[in-house]
Amino acid sequence: MADMDYEAEYNNRARVPEHAEIFLRWARDAENYRAAALKEGRAELGLAYGDTPRQTVDIFAPQAGERAPLALFVHGGYWRSLDPSLFSHMACGLNARGIAVAVAGYDLCPIVTIADIIEQIRRACIFLWQRLGRRMLVYGWSAGGHLSAAMVATDWPSLYPRAPADLVAAGYAISGLFDLNPLIKTSMNQDLRLDADGARRLSPQFWPLAAGRVFDAAVGALESNEFRRQSQSIAQAWRQAGAQTRYEEVAGMNHFTIVDALADPQSAMVARIAELTRAIKQ
Repeated sequence: MADMDYEAEYNNRARVPEHAEIFLRWARDAENYRAAALKEGRAELGLAYGDTPRQTVDIFAPQAGERAPLALFVHGGYWRSLDPSLFSHMACGLNARGIAVAVAGYDLCPIVTIADIIEQIRRACIFLWQRLGRRMLVYGWSAGGHLSAAMVATDWPSLYPRAPADLVAAGYAISGLFDLNPLIKTSMNQDLRLDADGARRLSPQFWPLAAGRVFDAAVGALESNEFRRQSQSIAQAWRQAGAQTRYEEVAGMNHFTIVDALADPQSAMVARIAELTRAIKQ
């Protein structure tokens, strides 16, 4: 739409003025969860998968034991802000349901490009495969939703010949971005440095998809029209490409509060992600 205010549609912090208080709460809850998991011997923190300080993963194991199913969480922040340490407690819900959770960090724009970040998260997946020997679900929030889709649509053997083709057979995106073209029209593109060709090339909605992939796209009912469109569009496009997809609007949730469900073992979101993770063949 020629008259759409893309800046307003994609400026989530402006839409949720209390976002700073939410971030402080996340930091406190995440620190408490790390401390508890370390005390219980369930956490491995700061495992390097790459050659920069932000290329690390934290692994939170459930009480169940070594061979638990595996999910990788990727944080958001428009590829240019936030830190994985804000999100440790998002492992709580899945841990309580017997799922091991890795939380990945990555370098940020404009120091690196979105293409670089995609490759970093791919390396994180390979690192986990080599360390744990498990296929995985990748789930993420906001920019992390984009990265989770990118992992589902990655042709793994072409990049890492020893990796299974279905290394990431399922994904769950929360408030994700899958068509990056609208971001060219926003002020954040100063950092993202997207042009029309690059935006399309980095948009997983338009990537070819292997058979048998499963992908859920959830978004808050209080989010902008564009964010809801983004999730609807990838669910529809990938369904037409043969994937099993599901679109869900979560009532009463905005771009930030929607992710809180991950810390609740009884939430419908955690139950769904656990179901998808357990369905992955090892």
